[in-house]
Amino acid sequence: MASKISKLSPADFLKLEPERENRIKEASSQALQHEDSYHPNQIANALHPDVQHLKVEKVDAFSDDVKTYTLVADQEAGTDKIAYFSAGQYLSVRLKVGSIELTRPYSISSSPKNALEGYYQLTIKRVEGGLASEYILDNWAVGTKVSVSAPQGVFTYERLRDAKVVIGIAGGSGITPFRSLAKAIHDGDEDCSLILLYGSRTKDDILFLDEFNAMVGDKFKLVNVLSAGEMEGAESGFITADLIKKYAPEGNYSIFLCGPQAMYNFVDKEIEKLGLRKKFIRHELFGEYRNPEKESDYPQEVVGKTFKLKVVMAGAVSEVECNANETMLSAMERGGVLAPANCRSGECGWCHSRLVSGEVYVPTRGDGRRLADLKFGYVHPCMTFPLSDCEIDVPPFKA
Repeated sequence: MASKISKLSPADFLKLEPERENRIKEASSQALQHEDSYHPNQIANALHPDVQHLKVEKVDAFSDDVKTYTLVADQEAGTDKIAYFSAGQYLSVRLKVGSIELTRPYSISSSPKNALEGYYQLTIKRVEGGLASEYILDNWAVGTKVSVSAPQGVFTYERLRDAKVVIGIAGGSGITPFRSLAKAIHDGDEDCSLILLYGSRTKDDILFLDEFNAMVGDKFKLVNVLSAGEMEGAESGFITADLIKKYAPEGNYSIFLCGPQAMYNFVDKEIEKLGLRKKFIRHELFGEYRNPEKESDYPQEVVGKTFKLKVVMAGAVSEVECNANETMLSAMERGGVLAPANCRSGECGWCHSRLVSGEVYVPTRGDGRRLADLKFGYVHPCMTFPLSDCEIDVPPFKA
């Protein structure tokens, strides 16, 4: 068809207009079906809902500082079924803490199979000074109603990109997406092998130890690495290039990392020694970026200073104070401005906003902007720190 159109002269092309008009007149006047009745749209809505209304069905506590929450659909609030996901994805949880409304991403720690059975699990560890984690651990109980996003994120196994063997490197609560992946492999839903190097301080800090041991087999191996303790069969110290090579297979392998920012700072340098192709190295988002002043390219003269942040959102104007060492997104939330956000790590682009004026700092390792964003002055407020008074134009939050 395209080749025939390309051969038409302009005069011949204009002759098509009467034919088009006749076909419109001859067409049925019956109204089209509503778009939600189309099967592809039904599938899309089921997999990518704007919001999921859930409630806490069960709470399993490792301690007062680490708990696993089982979440099911809250049918009374309008969610009949929860969306399916891929191992390694996260949910962005919407919270109201006092007068502050905010979102936080948490990796799904359950198996994708469990979503078909009607539930997600989130394993949450208390972060000192962490507004969201402290609120959840102190307040969520059986029956608590929760609003979350559709499953998000790309920290997932992809057979066209990743090697057949994945070496997972986890630290602390960064174990959660690997629990999901290990379960998916065990259930036969992922066709890869996982060698998991799990860094903890002591044996008591290891999460899901019995569960992981029960899944060990041909496609899953667990290696505990303790930095401040001993345990039979465990490695001591930190996860280094030599330790990775000790357990790595012959040939290609992928490395997936998930853990705190400090672990990335150390392990990334070790991985460089392995000479792997970039496509075989995958990082999970580490959430809220802290302490930008520790980066070598951060201007030290602004440390401790506070600036004015003017926020324009769909015509409404607000002004909040923003410290140089906090992200614009955190400052907006603290100031009562509900801004859109999912990953909070500079990658998803959900908070994509135009920098109207002012100077900012964006850490290189968390800069997920496109080249067009750089050219036309867009930033991700979740990964942007002010270096002066600033004005940004932010898209409205979609409830």
